Amino acid sequence: MKKTLAVVLTMVVALSTAACGASGSGKSAKSEGVMTYAEYAAAELDSEVVVETYVQAKQSWWEDKATIYTQDADGGYFIYELPCSEEDYNKLVPGTKIKVTGYKSEWSGEVEIVDATYEVESGDTFVAKAEDVTGLLGKDELIDKQNIFAAFKGLTIEPSKDADGNEVAYLYKWDGSGTEGDDLYFNASVGGQTYTFTVESYLCGSDTEVYKAVQALEVGQTVDMEGFLYWYEGANPHITKVTVK
Repeated sequence: MKKTLAVVLTMVVALSTAACGASGSGKSAKSEGVMTYAEYAAAELDSEVVVETYVQAKQSWWEDKATIYTQDADGGYFIYELPCSEEDYNKLVPGTKIKVTGYKSEWSGEVEIVDATYEVESGDTFVAKAEDVTGLLGKDELIDKQNIFAAFKGLTIEPSKDADGNEVAYLYKWDGSGTEGDDLYFNASVGGQTYTFTVESYLCGSDTEVYKAVQALEVGQTVDMEGFLYWYEGANPHITKVTVK
C-alpha cells in the first residue's frame, strides 16, 4: 500500500481497540453471492470479489477514502482507499459488519481489496482476539494468516544500526533516517531467527501507547506483541501493542 504524504489521521484511540478482546464469533452465515474466506483467498488477482467482514482498525482517511483492517472468523481483509465520507468513516467503529464489493489486488506481496464500495450490515459484531502465530514465523504457512490480528510471544529485542552505525533498539524509518512521528522499525528474535516489526505511524501515531513503548525498548528485553499481519516483500507486522516481560 503506497502512502500519501498528506494522509489525515483521525480517531487514533479507536485504532487500538482491536487489542481489547472479542465480541461475537464472526461466523454468521454469508449472504447470497458473498464469498467465503477460502473462496476469496482462491480468487485470481484483479478479479471482482464480494466479502462480508468486520472492521478491526482504521488506518487512515483522506479525501473521502478510507484504509481499514477487517476480519471475519476465517481470515483478514485489507481494504485500501475505500470511498467513504468522513462522517461515515467515523461510524466504522471496530466490530462493525460491512459488505465490500471490489477487486482483489496485490502490492509488494500485500493482498488487498481496491476500487471497492461498501454497505454497513446490521446484526452481529465481531472484534478478533489476537491469534498466536509465533510458531509460524519464518515458515511459508505464515502468509495464509495475512492481514489477521496476530500475537507474537516471547521474542527478544535485537539491535538495529542507526544512520551513524550505532546499535539501537529501534529506528525511525527502516534505515534510521527519520525522526519522531515516522514509522518505527525494530528487530526481535525467537528460535535463533531475527524478524523485523513496524509501528506504522498512520495506524498508531507518536501519541499512542505502543509508539511510546517501542521508544522505551532496550536490546535484550523479552516482549509479547500484537498487531496486524501486513505484508511487504514478506511479513511486515504492523504492531499495535508491546508488553515487556
